[in-house]
Amino acid sequence: MKILNHLFVLFLITLSSGCNKKEVYLFSYFKGNGEDGLHLAYSKDGKRWNKLNNDQSFLIPAIGKHKLMRDPCIFPGLDGYYHMVWTVSWGDSGIGYANSKDLINWSEQQLIPVMKHEPKALNCWAPEISYDEEQEQYMIYWSTTIPGRFPATDHTGDNNYNHRMYYTTTKDFKTFSETKILYDGGFNVIDGSIVKVNDQYIMVIKDETRYPKPEKNLKIVWSGNSTGPWSKPSEPITGNYWAEGPSIIQTDNEWVVYFDKYAEGSMGAVSTSDWENWTDISDGIYFHEGVRHGTVFKVPLKVLENIQNSL
Repeated sequence: MKILNHLFVLFLITLSSGCNKKEVYLFSYFKGNGEDGLHLAYSKDGKRWNKLNNDQSFLIPAIGKHKLMRDPCIFPGLDGYYHMVWTVSWGDSGIGYANSKDLINWSEQQLIPVMKHEPKALNCWAPEISYDEEQEQYMIYWSTTIPGRFPATDHTGDNNYNHRMYYTTTKDFKTFSETKILYDGGFNVIDGSIVKVNDQYIMVIKDETRYPKPEKNLKIVWSGNSTGPWSKPSEPITGNYWAEGPSIIQTDNEWVVYFDKYAEGSMGAVSTSDWENWTDISDGIYFHEGVRHGTVFKVPLKVLENIQNSL
């Protein structure tokens, strides 16, 4: 009987493992200027990506000064919803928010006024969502320029933009904490993306410095807490091209950071197993033409099948 029970337990473990592997990768992205809304692609290996809905929009933007849906970040919540934030405008004091159970039907779009308290704020760009397990809350973070706030680097960016990263926290996406600064490394920074690795939080950031010498590359910083303080930035993890919009996923044996090679009109990726040594795998991935700055996340295979069957 003990042997039978042991075999039954092994069977359940094997069955459970099989179910866990029934996942696929999705990638949320925008095209053009973001005027037509949310696009989705899928991949079973994280290398070759296939467009969904014939590359047509899943959700048309309806809020913000310019009604755009740039930099869409989708985060699978613990509540069974997919939570999405995005850039609504080139010049707005808030970010967009909506949620969905199936990535097909979406809630009413809302504008979260995260920088309304800063009348001089020029923008709220590239919002992302992470989850803090210790605090049991979500963190939304983005980049904003407030002229004169960091005068030493006021003229280092394009058109005098001088970004720093800010954040707010929430447990329910209905009430939000006071906005605070997330990262100021003494330089123009944008496009942060955070993951937890063991007991450390790692944030991939874009050094947005344009003058006097362009950076326009991705670097990483570390912290023991999701809100910092953060370490000094690493050397660039991307190559001799301009990169933005990092998005991170863990595969079977490595971490992959996807990004937008926006000056070249293509997507790129780098991989690592230890967060110290990096390999550029851009030549080994395929995205169809027109994919811009997005987010990679995992979903159950049945979610993808439901999307495909609904089209």
